[in-house]
Amino acid sequence: MPGPGNIHEATRAYEKWMRSSLLVVESELTAKHTAMKADPFSFFRGTYYRWAQLWPVVCKDLTRAPTVLAVGDLHVDSFGTWRDREGRFCWGVDDFDESYPLPYANDLVRLAASVKLMVDAERIDMKFRKACQVILEGYERTLREGGRPIVLAENETDLEKLGVQALKAPPDFWQTMLRHPPVRNGQFPHDARAAIEKTLPGTRLRYKVVHRQSGLGSLGQQRFVVIADWQGGCIAREAKARRAPACEWLRGRAKSRTRYYEALIMSAVRSRDPYQHVMGKWIIRRLSPDSNPIEVSTLPGERDDEILLYAMGQEAANVHLGTSTRVKRILRDLRNREKNWLRSAAKRMARTMEREWEEYAKK
Repeated sequence: MPGPGNIHEATRAYEKWMRSSLLVVESELTAKHTAMKADPFSFFRGTYYRWAQLWPVVCKDLTRAPTVLAVGDLHVDSFGTWRDREGRFCWGVDDFDESYPLPYANDLVRLAASVKLMVDAERIDMKFRKACQVILEGYERTLREGGRPIVLAENETDLEKLGVQALKAPPDFWQTMLRHPPVRNGQFPHDARAAIEKTLPGTRLRYKVVHRQSGLGSLGQQRFVVIADWQGGCIAREAKARRAPACEWLRGRAKSRTRYYEALIMSAVRSRDPYQHVMGKWIIRRLSPDSNPIEVSTLPGERDDEILLYAMGQEAANVHLGTSTRVKRILRDLRNREKNWLRSAAKRMARTMEREWEEYAKK
């Protein structure tokens, strides 16, 4: 297992490991390095591999907490929307690339640490103590009640579940998608093409294939998007190269022995996206104006962050309920924790990651 070392050593080792397991888009890694220097939160989003190294050291007291199949890389921008099989508008965690068996506290501390960074940057208007309190309230109550998918409708009453008045789709979504650079002949892997075509609504559809760059933590992984005109409008499917979670890097494994991503989306309490699948080396999903990640900074300025963070705690519990045999142990562990354990751990980790960013940004 790689020792903590420093951030530069960790980044070189992690990216060397990535290259050993999949074809990396080098230009995206260069862009990622630049973005990570911009501010502590961007660095936080792009360096889960460093978190995975440091969390067991900084929060050693939490490493014996009950283990669940966890999100791993959970933070305030890990959430998004999709349509379920009945066409209902749903909200929840939308990134499971780092799914792994971990102490349940990892997800809660990482979510709360991301809130601390946002509060410090004045991008969340709330006292940090209160933020940790409402995350835990949403989490514990949902565990006790057995979980419930967060299903929304396009009306104000349902959106109040998230403390926002509206979730507006990007007005230029399709124009932006079509402006992505086209994929040249021979660059679209056959297995990615076959996987996407299985999810299209018709055979022999004519489509355009483009490259797409998205997120921060997943920059460097290949992404291909198929865009077709179907029955009077555009449709899109994305294939993203699947890699092993960073925790496998810590254990010296180039490939994941278990399909944690797929296991988690199938076991979590949610009304799942019927177009989200793992097919071989690829993660397939539908893209549309209402099936997208949502960054907190893009939400309406008039929002209730307390309700939003409560919903994030609820959704963390919905995910952890996929490991149903651990629920009683988690609740018992929560009862035995000191009152401010989450705030204390999240502050330590936020401070640690800020120091890492300062070191990283020097070069």
